Amino acid sequence: MGQRANFAETYNGDTLQGSYLAGIYYPDKTKVGWWKNGYPEYFAKVLNSVNWIGIKLKVNDHTIDLSRLEVVDFYRELDMKNGILKRRSIVKVDKKISIQIESERFYSLLQKDLSFLHYSVKNLGQKCKVEITSFLQADVWNHDTNYDESFWQFDRSNIKDNAYWIQSTTRKTEFTVVAAQKNVVKQNGRNIKSKKYKKGEQNLGFSYKSVLSSDESIELTKHTAICSSFYHDKKNLKKTTLNQLKKSVNQGYDVLIFDHSKAWNKKWKSMDVLIEGDIAAQQGIRYNIFQLHQTYTGEDSRLNIGPKGFTGEKYGGSTYWDTEAYCLPFYMGTSTQSVCKNLLKYRHNHLPKAIENAQKLGFVNGAALYPMVTMNGEECHNEWEITFEEIHRNGAIAYAIYDYIRYFGDDGYLAEYGIDVLTGIARFWAQRVSWSTDKNAFVILGVTGPNEYENNVDNNWYTNYLAKWCLIYAYECYNLLIESKSLTSNDIIARLKLSKKEVESWNDIASQIYFPTSRKHGIFLQQDGFLDKEQVLVSDLKNEERPLNQKWSWDRILRSPYIKQADVLQGMYFFEENFSKKSLENNFNYYEPRTVHESSLSPCVHSILAASLGKMKKAYEMYLRTSRLDLDNYNNDTEDGLHITSMAGSWLSVIKGFAGMKIQNNLLSFHPFLPEKWKSYSFKIKHQSQSIKITVNGEEIVLENESENDKIVKIYNKRKTIAALGRITVNHN
Repeated sequence: MGQRANFAETYNGDTLQGSYLAGIYYPDKTKVGWWKNGYPEYFAKVLNSVNWIGIKLKVNDHTIDLSRLEVVDFYRELDMKNGILKRRSIVKVDKKISIQIESERFYSLLQKDLSFLHYSVKNLGQKCKVEITSFLQADVWNHDTNYDESFWQFDRSNIKDNAYWIQSTTRKTEFTVVAAQKNVVKQNGRNIKSKKYKKGEQNLGFSYKSVLSSDESIELTKHTAICSSFYHDKKNLKKTTLNQLKKSVNQGYDVLIFDHSKAWNKKWKSMDVLIEGDIAAQQGIRYNIFQLHQTYTGEDSRLNIGPKGFTGEKYGGSTYWDTEAYCLPFYMGTSTQSVCKNLLKYRHNHLPKAIENAQKLGFVNGAALYPMVTMNGEECHNEWEITFEEIHRNGAIAYAIYDYIRYFGDDGYLAEYGIDVLTGIARFWAQRVSWSTDKNAFVILGVTGPNEYENNVDNNWYTNYLAKWCLIYAYECYNLLIESKSLTSNDIIARLKLSKKEVESWNDIASQIYFPTSRKHGIFLQQDGFLDKEQVLVSDLKNEERPLNQKWSWDRILRSPYIKQADVLQGMYFFEENFSKKSLENNFNYYEPRTVHESSLSPCVHSILAASLGKMKKAYEMYLRTSRLDLDNYNNDTEDGLHITSMAGSWLSVIKGFAGMKIQNNLLSFHPFLPEKWKSYSFKIKHQSQSIKITVNGEEIVLENESENDKIVKIYNKRKTIAALGRITVNHN
């Protein structure tokens, strides 16, 4: 669970109060102007849930509202090292009275059902009366609803023994949530008497009144337990929640925040990227790493990584192809193998639904089309140009299986899980192609690539390339199983009803897929007819016209050559080893000046490829954009929430871009360079149960083996052995 960084006390300014729970969603009925056959019935929405931070603060009967009163001083800090949100405000109540408010809050990294708010009020003026009301509020609404419905059904609530709780159940999906809270309130070390507060059945808590002399403070600590039926037995949910709350209060706030901070510090030791000489670059990547690791821990294969995580409601909190294309490599390098395996198993668990999704569109024989957007494996995106046409997501899921097996050497995953998914995907591509007599080749018509500023195009190069690769990879994996001659492989082939004839047809189709090219420019074409567009560049755009999706009509965008995100270059990033440096450079030089990077997924791919091509200034420019996208609000959309999945791109830009990390013949390979503004950078990388630390400075590269076995790596294409617990230095090439 997680939440937006809202103020706890009354705030009547522009705000979106949001607290969100993992796995809890509502199937919001699809709302379209014209229903088309095959449309999903609903769009899944992550639910705004119980507001647990609620505070009403009165001073001499003045309600403290930071949007109305004069704020003399304000400081807010996200302490990423310790996982704590802190704030300090000095508010002028009237001519004679000012108060200082200090708060800190966190969700426990160790006890996943617990959250805490420590809140203090200090009188900076004349003696005054203070009333603090601490409450839970369950009558909350999503900002993003199709029909202005409430997604929650109130069940019951109660106040008893200085604690209070509320139980609610989601409509339709019937997830039950119980939130319970207890306050510890002290003044000069003494407990303050309380009075029950109740504003209807769904807004309840306790009020605390006192008198503060000058420089005197009152402190409130909220202990909150929130348990859902996604994780706990629904029949005993209230009891479980109250037990968690009791345990929390008994342990005490100081112990719990110490243990939480200790856990975060342990995480940082393995996942930090240290940059010397560039504060903006350093802050950016640490912010992104923090958000990724507090969004997804990898302990539950039923969960995935929503594009907004727990920070907003846009995109419904559902799963996109971002996870496989961008997030998986980050978790492979910074977490355990089991975390990464759970990301893949999430898609394996949804294979039956992916087959159903394909059946709805007319595909047969176990063909699988993974959803563009999902909570439970069922497609729930309702824009036709995305739902029906952005089918490249199938390729990203197949590539993730390949990437995982290659990285960890986990060949067993293929037989246990991977081959089932690859077979369904291969069957989809084999049916999705069409034979063109005119081109004497297989074509793929009516698609949308990653570049969503072009819809319903024919022969999108990236989609065609992924289709070809998927068919070949599934063919190769089938043959690996046959060659193993194990009973397991025979069972798999029988279960999937695979025949040699069908598998051979995959290879045959792959060898005849058409790819649009331009000999004149020496490039792969985005799709058929791309050169029919007026080839103006991003440099021709006026600043006031950006971002295009907020300033131009969709018709104008579709007719322009402007690219939302890497498309051809996305494919070359995945399969760089398949292309010559000349081809990569030609395509980069052609498409980058036409790319507006109005997708958060775009800059990191350009940064990595620019680094590979030796375009150091461009690589750094794109890194800074991807690492500070939200901090600097590049696309003017941070109010919707953070771009969680694209945050992995800043890590990829450093590790795969500046450090040049690749997997070559099962070995980690590096080709590092140092950005001009940096004095050095260092990071740790986990690979096949081993961990090494790499430091790059102006003179050399230092590699330290933190494992108890020797580690062979490649630096500038030369094999180097790092002894167990040893280190080596290599001069820049």
